[in-house]
Amino acid sequence: MRAPKTFRLHIGIFGRRNAGKSSILNALTQQEVSIVSEVAGTTTDPVEKPMELLPLGPVLFIDTAGIDDVGDLGEKRVAKTLAVFDRTDLGLIVTNFQDFGEYEQKLMDELKDRDIPFIIVFNKCDLHAENLSLTADFDSVKVNYVQTSVATGAGMSDLRQKLLRSAPDDYINRPSILGDLVGPGEAAVLVVPIDKEAPKGRLILPQVQSIRDLLDNDCFSVVVKERELREALSRFNKPPKLVVTDSQAFLKVAADTPPEIPLTSFSILFARFQGDLTEMVRGAMAIDQLKAGDKVLIAEACSHHPIGEDIGTVKIPRWLTQYVGGKLQIDNMRGHDFPKNVSEYKLIIHCGACMWNRREMLSRIMKARQAGVPITNYGLTIAYSLGIFERALQPFPAALELYKSKSC
Repeated sequence: MRAPKTFRLHIGIFGRRNAGKSSILNALTQQEVSIVSEVAGTTTDPVEKPMELLPLGPVLFIDTAGIDDVGDLGEKRVAKTLAVFDRTDLGLIVTNFQDFGEYEQKLMDELKDRDIPFIIVFNKCDLHAENLSLTADFDSVKVNYVQTSVATGAGMSDLRQKLLRSAPDDYINRPSILGDLVGPGEAAVLVVPIDKEAPKGRLILPQVQSIRDLLDNDCFSVVVKERELREALSRFNKPPKLVVTDSQAFLKVAADTPPEIPLTSFSILFARFQGDLTEMVRGAMAIDQLKAGDKVLIAEACSHHPIGEDIGTVKIPRWLTQYVGGKLQIDNMRGHDFPKNVSEYKLIIHCGACMWNRREMLSRIMKARQAGVPITNYGLTIAYSLGIFERALQPFPAALELYKSKSC
């Protein structure tokens, strides 16, 4: 089912006639959505294009008529353009260095007054030299801008990155971790192993966040260690809607959880909550393409000191080696360090990124996608390597269908 407009990020595209608004929209969507012509005023009514803009997710682009339209009919077109502000979450002001002036400033002021984030798109940069004075002014007051050329493709990747970084926090930071999978009045069982890396006297952040999310969604939360799961399930008069485990205990928990009860891991929940589950499922499926000697990057948001059988430096490399049947070249990175050029890797495996906002994780997914490198996360990697991938995707119908369709 397509996401309704209510749940899409609305991106309004504004500017003068013939500034290249429709060309920018077509380039972003990689489709001929709007008619492009040298004749000014080709776009009359706002043109809407719903789409999945990876890795942002569902968006609605709104291409508008030129704000400098003239005449009685032009005034009506401008009125319709101005009405689009009412439903814009993020604005694009398309212009060029030669024409930037009062119309563009009015658009900036309108968006600022409404507290709508925006990006100035200096299009046709292959035809117009940069106005260094103008960009210096923008830099000094931190106005977001990018230089593009639809004709050459220059700057389009930068524009996509700007869209990602400029999206409002309430869209980027999705509200639910698992409450929507459980439902009000229903129960989830959280399996929490207590090992050397569990903070003394505390739970790790994904577990705490999951408990809070269940409470916020009026769900019941039952927390057990892995050896207590079978007994806990036997005491339910009505089966729980979901069992969630630490990924490292996947095999035992899968064995102790009846097949009719959906099962997944905290890490896989965070692939959805902090990233793009569909993209990361595709990434996990790329494990089948790995060969001995291939380079794999394992990236972790936290900068903690590894202890004992650390998951990122010991366990995942071991499971991957067993699955591939040969030694891999594995690089480990922590914190905000990330290679500028990731194209040398055959696969990127990321932690759940529970310490970050979603924007930063999506940015890494986008970098991997642009380089043509599959990316996945810890929980999906473990489930795939251990042969329980389909079971772990049971709570996510779209992701499960993707896996089934690709594995046939």
